[in-house]
Amino acid sequence: MKIIIKDKRHLPSAAKRLLDHSGGKKIFAFYGSLGAGKTTIIKAICKALGATGIMTSPSFTLVNEYKTAMGEALYHIDFYRIKNQNEVFDIGIEEYFSSGSFCFLEWPELVEDIIPPGALKIRITVDKNEKRILGLS
Repeated sequence: MKIIIKDKRHLPSAAKRLLDHSGGKKIFAFYGSLGAGKTTIIKAICKALGATGIMTSPSFTLVNEYKTAMGEALYHIDFYRIKNQNEVFDIGIEEYFSSGSFCFLEWPELVEDIIPPGALKIRITVDKNEKRILGLS
């Protein structure tokens, strides 16, 4: 399955399509180069889920928690600055994964062997016209 985002106006519909095709999975692993749009797409998905408040990249905090209007937690986790897997366990990653809440992961390739089986893997590529192409697996 592929979802094409032509520009930022298409983010809300792309987020909805991604959720519709997630098969009920709640752990989403986003793969893509720096600047591919991982954070922007995650923000759009969180908005589609009803998140309120300001959403920012968790590059320095590692984990941001957003709340929906219904009080549900959404976790945005960024592994970019992880130096070793012990750091991931120190932040309590297992608790996030087992919470039953949505977890959106950036740079999962840095901790590939701890990503739960069955996570939805989304590969983001940028074409020559700056379109984002999301490949789901």
